[in-house]
Amino acid sequence: MAGPAAEGPGRGRGWRERRPGPWSGLRRSGAGDCQEEGPALPGPILQSILPLLNIYYLERIEETALKKGLSTQAIWRRLWDELMKTRPSSLESVTCWRAKFMEAFFSHVLRGTIDVSSDRRLCDQRFSPLLHSSRHVRQLTICNMLQGATELVAEPNRRVLETLASSLHTLKFRHLLFSDVAAQQSLRQLLHQLIHHGAVNQVSLYSWPVPESALFILILTMSAGFWQPGPGGPPCRLCGEASRGRAPSRDEGSLLLGSRRPRRDAAERCAAALMASRRKSEAKQTARAVPPTRVTRRSTQENLTAGGTDPKRELHPPATSHEAPGTKRPPSAPATTSSASASSSTSSSKRAPASSAPQPKPLKRFKRAAGKKGTRTRQGSGAESEDLYDFVFIVAGEKEDGEEMEIGEVACGALDGSDPSCLGLPALEASQRFRSISTLELFTVPLSTEAALTLCHLLSSWVSLESLTLSYNGLGSNIFRLLDSLRALSAQAGCRLRALHLSDLFSPLPILELTRAIVRALPLLRVLSIRVDHPSQRDNPAVPGNAGPPSHIIGDEEIPENCLEQLEMGFPRGAQPAPLLCSVLKASGSLQQLSLDSTTFASPQDFGLVLQTLKEYNLALKRLSFHDMNLADCQSEVLFLLQNLTLQEITFSFCRLFEKRPAQFLPEMVAAMKGNSTLKGLRLPGNRLGNAGLLALADVFSEDSSSSLCQLDISSNCIKPDGLLEFAKRLERWGRGAFGHLRLFQNWLDQDAVTAREAIRRLRATCHVVSDSWDSSQAFADYVSTM
Repeated sequence: MAGPAAEGPGRGRGWRERRPGPWSGLRRSGAGDCQEEGPALPGPILQSILPLLNIYYLERIEETALKKGLSTQAIWRRLWDELMKTRPSSLESVTCWRAKFMEAFFSHVLRGTIDVSSDRRLCDQRFSPLLHSSRHVRQLTICNMLQGATELVAEPNRRVLETLASSLHTLKFRHLLFSDVAAQQSLRQLLHQLIHHGAVNQVSLYSWPVPESALFILILTMSAGFWQPGPGGPPCRLCGEASRGRAPSRDEGSLLLGSRRPRRDAAERCAAALMASRRKSEAKQTARAVPPTRVTRRSTQENLTAGGTDPKRELHPPATSHEAPGTKRPPSAPATTSSASASSSTSSSKRAPASSAPQPKPLKRFKRAAGKKGTRTRQGSGAESEDLYDFVFIVAGEKEDGEEMEIGEVACGALDGSDPSCLGLPALEASQRFRSISTLELFTVPLSTEAALTLCHLLSSWVSLESLTLSYNGLGSNIFRLLDSLRALSAQAGCRLRALHLSDLFSPLPILELTRAIVRALPLLRVLSIRVDHPSQRDNPAVPGNAGPPSHIIGDEEIPENCLEQLEMGFPRGAQPAPLLCSVLKASGSLQQLSLDSTTFASPQDFGLVLQTLKEYNLALKRLSFHDMNLADCQSEVLFLLQNLTLQEITFSFCRLFEKRPAQFLPEMVAAMKGNSTLKGLRLPGNRLGNAGLLALADVFSEDSSSSLCQLDISSNCIKPDGLLEFAKRLERWGRGAFGHLRLFQNWLDQDAVTAREAIRRLRATCHVVSDSWDSSQAFADYVSTM
């Protein structure tokens, strides 16, 4: 913080000796820099403060105010309400309004969505808004067409970027659209600065319905720590300083630079192989020939530019370790006349794998006529719309056609279930390796075969990755390649992957078999969350001649003991085989938290088998959660759980517990809870408890109870104000004192607002009540069904 200055209000000694002024209204705070919101300032004092200050001077006095035990949180909250004009989510707990305001202010200024000159509290010519607020930015979101990336890497904002590199921890991308080559080059520099030379450890992508292949691969490879300067881009100053005085490795120059022209960067070469693999796989899967595409030289150049690829760069062949000798060139390959082409054809004929399936023609470069920019077209019966991705990576010369075909054959080996490390993409290893992120999240980003193969190839050696989230990415049969890459990653020394979150609409494997495969592949995993919404019999691996998953993915052998501590599973409709679930539980002796969502068993006996397995093999289990399960016929199993003396928290959410025999089951349930001294939390939302059930639960807190229950969730249980008031009176009568938290969301408390307020007032003397204002008229049908 800057020292005392001569201008502005409230600095140095003078402001302490003047009349109380605006700062006399600040409350005393503790030693922390950011305190939770305290008592609101008196209205007149607050009104006198805000017009006198701008955010820059308010920021400068923070350290002095902290030393004097004063908090400015109320002022920052008022500034937020007046300038940002948005209300934080009810689920968000704001611990520091100053940091929240400055972070949002930075984003608005960067995107140009706020005019700093429109309010004198935001405008001061002696301060730079971006530089002044950048040190508070912990999370930055880049949207649409990469707005803000070009501004951040511009030379006038060099200090801003340097500050962000040390303060930013999370980088998010939302609703990305197609971007031009200049924006992608700026993003390349930005990611290099923030990830490779900065402190960013998490990259998240949200809602990208049609991912741009080159941009997506660029973000992935940069996040994994691979770097090569883009074509024509400025050199990195930090890389020059870091490598100054360092002699290059033996083959660094030959790997990064070709003998004639620069090699493609990692993302481009990886994508080149994947493009070839897609063309081959599509040709194998379709019964008819693909109509030829009409393309012009100009459109090809524009597509190359849009993809960030230099058409003059050379695609080098993969390592010879991936070559398969004794094979022939596909008969459909076009004949060539030049000696170079003949040489390439001969070389390719020795390397291309043999296949009885028809082979696609390699993509040819269309040469310009002398002194003319006319178009060259492919001859065929028709023409389809131009596909950007088919012409992003065009290689030079007939020799490169054969080389690209060879890489495509190798990439197609991964399509047949082989190890992703066999893709034959040496450019990733040839690139400079820098710091990489530890958390990668992909939410609603459809992964094509190319993108999935790229991700798998990176994952196989991404040892710094600690948490991976893949949510609704349409993996399909690519899940097998993902499992192969995770198995390869687990075999790497120093693998740190401990959390995997996987969810999708469909899966080619049943969810329990998929869980078993993941646990086998990652025995050191601590957190596994997996969800499949719909069963699918049609989504089988798209591998010719292979009707099922690879044999090494599934098997009947026992699962080795693993390190799972938290397991969350969301099932599609249909009965689940209890023995498969029990096999996972038996191998997870360290399990502390288990959550089952929408699980259906063939009979209550199967559910009892699972619970017995938990009791015998999962002695460390503390939290157990069931959601959207029909447990109306499993009341004895529920009582068995409530008598478990190792569980600390149990959740039955929308499980229809009291649908049958409520008069007999409720007393049995209360008796089991009164004798359990280890259970701390019970969550019963959505079980139609009603007033009668709530009053029965009040017996758990009676004087003769040994229960230590301190958290109770009775949301969405058709509770009325009079029942809640009687519940509060019983708690007062038994004098149990404060027992923790009581959640009352979405109950029928609006039917008698006066009685509801009185009940909540009484309850707040014994516990912390969390409720909401909910219109119970929406639940009329539910009310009729319980009459």
